[in-house]
Amino acid sequence: MDNENKVFTTADAIVKELVRAGVDTAYGIVSIHNMPIYDAILREGSVHLVCARGESAAVNMADGHARSTGKLGVVITSTGTGAGNAAGALVEAWSAGVPILHITGEVSSEYLGTGRGYIHECKDQLQMMEGTCKEAYQLKVPGQASGFIREAILKAFQSPSGPISVEIPIDFQSAIITNTDIFDEGVPALSSPDPKDFVIPDDVAAAIMKANRPVLWVGNGALLSGASQEIQQLAEMIGAPVITSQSAKGIVPEDHPQSIGHFGAHGDTKQFLASADLLISVGVRFRSNETSGWSVKVPENHIAIDADYLAINRNYDAAYGLVGDAKSVVSSLIKELTFREYSGPSKDYVQEIFQLRESLRSQLRDTLGPYEEILDSMRNTLDKDTIFVRDVTVPANVWGSRLFEIYEPRHSIHASGGGIGQGLPTAIGAQMANREKKVVLLAGDGGFMVNIGELATAVQENLPMTILLFDDSGYGVLRNIQEAAYGRQVGVDLVSPDFVQLGQSMGIETVSVGTAADFDQELKNAVQSNSLRMIVVNMNEVGPMAKPFSGPPGVAEAFQPKKINVR
Repeated sequence: MDNENKVFTTADAIVKELVRAGVDTAYGIVSIHNMPIYDAILREGSVHLVCARGESAAVNMADGHARSTGKLGVVITSTGTGAGNAAGALVEAWSAGVPILHITGEVSSEYLGTGRGYIHECKDQLQMMEGTCKEAYQLKVPGQASGFIREAILKAFQSPSGPISVEIPIDFQSAIITNTDIFDEGVPALSSPDPKDFVIPDDVAAAIMKANRPVLWVGNGALLSGASQEIQQLAEMIGAPVITSQSAKGIVPEDHPQSIGHFGAHGDTKQFLASADLLISVGVRFRSNETSGWSVKVPENHIAIDADYLAINRNYDAAYGLVGDAKSVVSSLIKELTFREYSGPSKDYVQEIFQLRESLRSQLRDTLGPYEEILDSMRNTLDKDTIFVRDVTVPANVWGSRLFEIYEPRHSIHASGGGIGQGLPTAIGAQMANREKKVVLLAGDGGFMVNIGELATAVQENLPMTILLFDDSGYGVLRNIQEAAYGRQVGVDLVSPDFVQLGQSMGIETVSVGTAADFDQELKNAVQSNSLRMIVVNMNEVGPMAKPFSGPPGVAEAFQPKKINVR
């Protein structure tokens, strides 16, 4: 060991840069194509390695870690198939703009691109990774490893933020290089900087001053910027309702009287927007599923605030585009309106906003049937600082992402790209990064089975998370959409295992419930416990919702046969 410690390798340089960036946890699976990096982490001693059971789940764990903290997520995978397994989860991180560093091995440098069948060889791994990430790079000179990794980390945080994949040929990882100290000012900002003044154009300020019915639509860009306080202050100053994307839930406490929340595609919200005379959007992508396939109409008087130049006019035209850090721009906007002694809209408008908020929630509650009691049990029992992670399932889509109130940013995590099965590993990453808080996962049986092996990871790491597993023996969302679109179903019925026995076989305290009252009692038991618990909700016993969920507005209609004109 003494002789080993006298040399410095590419793997050591990689670990040195991770530590410099504040990384304390890395996720992944050890392989013959990343063993030198794993060994370097072991020798350095300060980074905890979480051993996932699959590469895709490992990326989700790094994703959950990053989303819940705002820090860098790190995942280490193998070459070829191992890197390919990570691809889908990297697409999710790209869709959500999550700063992740994906480190993967590569075949020995002399065999790159030869097609000679070197173990784990991929036809063009770098291109595969490029298609799943913000950017992908290959280390070509071992001695440049420190700067290579440092630049990759910076790229992950630069707007628009997202996952960066770096591949290191296996022979390079053990190469002896110079231990170079690099001094620069490029340390990545792991928390939002103090807002700097952004010059607000007169036309923009005048447009707000003239508005009588302003609306705020806030997305993930505001969350990434740490602009929660500024968004709430601006909303209160101009008397605007706050519509949020799913990613931005909690940017304004959802019990705030001006919080509309994740209801942008609802018919009543559409009608309200039609009467608005100003929209200020902050870091919003305006995804298809959050705008009913872009059928939501927004005011022509639209001020778009985003850190990405290409976000302006991507989905909705803007009269004014303010490109910069959301925290900085909104802070400067508040200062400008204060200077101009802006007085805000009428009290009648503020009351109208509150009525819209209450009506939206009341209408949705009326569809829940027995699940309304389960929703209330969750909100009454769980602490306000609970981190709520949701997989794609009927309870999450209908009420988990809308009616379950979130009070702080980064306390709500859901798949931005819509892929199922990512909830469990994402929750594991969030709990690893937030040991002092309770992480609660809401999942359905279909998605849960995708990464079921990660239960063993949660047990191995002794995580105190609570899993709420809603079992309807199938892909419930697709089942309902098919029924609404075709009046028939195919490929959606699944055989569920005995989840109680499955959980107990791994040492997890697991119970099954079939009533809201039983759920309430078991949830209280889980909250009082500091151990991993799983509550399986038998949806057949609980009963159907009062109104079946048939997908987001307009989805079922989109599958009806129609003529398409192709030129």
